[in-house]
Amino acid sequence: MGAYPDSTPEGDEGRVGPVADGPTSFSINGAQGSVRLRYFAPPDHLRDYFGSLYVFAVDGPCADVTRADVAQLRLLLKGAGRYRFQDGSVHEASDAILLGPTTGATRFELDGPACVIGVSVLPAGWAMLNYGPADALADTMRDAGDPQYGDLSALLREVRMLADPQAMAVRVWAVLSARIEQARPMRDSLRQFMAVVDAWLLGEGSPRIEALVAATGLSARQLARHTNLHYGAPPKLLARKYRALRCSARIVLDGASWQTLCEEGGFYDQSHFIREIKHFIGLTPQQLQMEPTAVAQLTLLRRSLGSDIALLNRLS
Repeated sequence: MGAYPDSTPEGDEGRVGPVADGPTSFSINGAQGSVRLRYFAPPDHLRDYFGSLYVFAVDGPCADVTRADVAQLRLLLKGAGRYRFQDGSVHEASDAILLGPTTGATRFELDGPACVIGVSVLPAGWAMLNYGPADALADTMRDAGDPQYGDLSALLREVRMLADPQAMAVRVWAVLSARIEQARPMRDSLRQFMAVVDAWLLGEGSPRIEALVAATGLSARQLARHTNLHYGAPPKLLARKYRALRCSARIVLDGASWQTLCEEGGFYDQSHFIREIKHFIGLTPQQLQMEPTAVAQLTLLRRSLGSDIALLNRLS
């Protein structure tokens, strides 16, 4: 599997907290052993379609929770595991999977040691790869070895033969680049719509539906149809999701007081704030502030890629 997935930076044994061994590599040593995550930004011509590529490795069995996110393509290079979605359904992970956009926290269990390579798929990438209505796969997963989803079986076999994460990333980006080039060009109207929705989600602490109606000229019903199709959820649920994601990042990375965020963020009261954070992040504000899990910390650290990835992916 190469040096990165099976190694821990020398001298960091037993350390709890992020350990950077490069601008995009982080490690946390906790109760479940060393958990490592390495990020790779997409090539310039793919940044509208994909967020970061990441290599996740753990030395032993691992159970944790991932926040609500954009869709993901994942290749299980080593180990086995399963996902538990917010509706209570449990799915065993195949070696190549497509996870739809999630509207709540998702629990995963890995029968480690395990190594996973994944790519965040932005709404434009979802449309270009012709994955169908995003809400049809929201909070669930499909076998990406199925020809309907591009059959990543051959790519999985190739990546497993590579010794270095950098080489893995190069090969995955090459395959995705070829598929984007072969796809039917996106309509200008759809590209503009996605730009408006992204700006709306990222421009306000608590995005207002009225602002999106004004920016697009569409009715609330039309907006729901379009955002369900491309983002996997209606505008109101998207607004709640990204408000919670923004707040969680400020708690963990910026050290912001969750009580202050509650007062500033358009929540009814502290109980409402706690419920929203728990639903979308999988942890309470207090847990985020005092004892965030390894995956919660490492996921948020992709913000370190800065402008090399889409702002939507830095937040989600």
